[in-house]
Amino acid sequence: MIHQTDVVVIGTGPVGLFAIFECGMLRLKCHAFDAMDQVGGQCAALYPEKPIYDIPAYPSILGGDLAKNLAEQAAPFSPVYHLSEQVQTIEALDCEGKRWRLTGSRHTVVEAKAIIIAAGVGAFGPNRPPLAHIEDFEEHSIHYFVRSREGYRGKNVVIAGGGDSAVDWALSLSEVAARVTVVHRRDKFRAAPANEDRLKQLALEGVLDLAIPYQLSGVRGEKGQLTHVEVESLSGDKKVLAADYLLPFFGLSMNLGPIAEWDLGLTKNHISIDPTTASTNRAGIYAIGDIATYPHKLKLILTGFAEAAQAAHAIRHHLYPDEVIHFEYSTTQGVPPINSARQP
Repeated sequence: MIHQTDVVVIGTGPVGLFAIFECGMLRLKCHAFDAMDQVGGQCAALYPEKPIYDIPAYPSILGGDLAKNLAEQAAPFSPVYHLSEQVQTIEALDCEGKRWRLTGSRHTVVEAKAIIIAAGVGAFGPNRPPLAHIEDFEEHSIHYFVRSREGYRGKNVVIAGGGDSAVDWALSLSEVAARVTVVHRRDKFRAAPANEDRLKQLALEGVLDLAIPYQLSGVRGEKGQLTHVEVESLSGDKKVLAADYLLPFFGLSMNLGPIAEWDLGLTKNHISIDPTTASTNRAGIYAIGDIATYPHKLKLILTGFAEAAQAAHAIRHHLYPDEVIHFEYSTTQGVPPINSARQP
């Protein structure tokens, strides 16, 4: 079976979901692919309980709630999701960039009039510390992402890393864990200054512990359950920390995957676009969000939202250049009924 639609959106993180909404407002139907088994991207999968502070009209909103709200916003336009499936190939079916055939890793085939790539940083996975037998504890008591902080209530938690994730979760989990110990190889953290100051203040107050300057050297336990984490300083001093859980936060490894083979204008693993339209070097293909780049680009979710609107309007003009669109605010036009969308 070959599906037919107006637009295929690759990636269903916050920016991809908003692109579906913007396309729907312009009566363009969407199919969407995502290699993950749920919509929402990193916000839903990795940081559902982490607050986000720079979404307009929300002084604070959890990542999972943001993803849920965006999915609900797109729902009236009945997008078709192909989850746990990565787009493997794209094929131009004409010379104008108005007919494309996309094939997924599970053999789903969709023909579309335009493509929006909202794949964030591409496929991602955690950078794992080089510890012997670490695989014995992964998914049981070594976690690279926090999905629910309640799972750590009353437990001894060791957090390794010096960036925002390590500091943010140390502050948060110190409210529920029996004890939190932060392991970092130097005294300076790569985190928001206010949060770093708060972390060190809590350490002075005895609320949590800082193992500085130390780095991970080993793990102890059995049957997947940690009992202790071994750390060592650069000078050879060693410590053994009681631990029910180890959370190593050493960033993510990124991989564009098949996107790198699609003859798009890549700049350091990002797709160069025209910021006024989000168009790439191939007519009919657009890129938005963190994967898109241009001079002075700000990597913010709200920037991606604006790019999603630019892409949707550019696609409408690309597909129907002779059609005059009288732009209306959503307060004026409301949400167009799905049965008024153009048929492919």
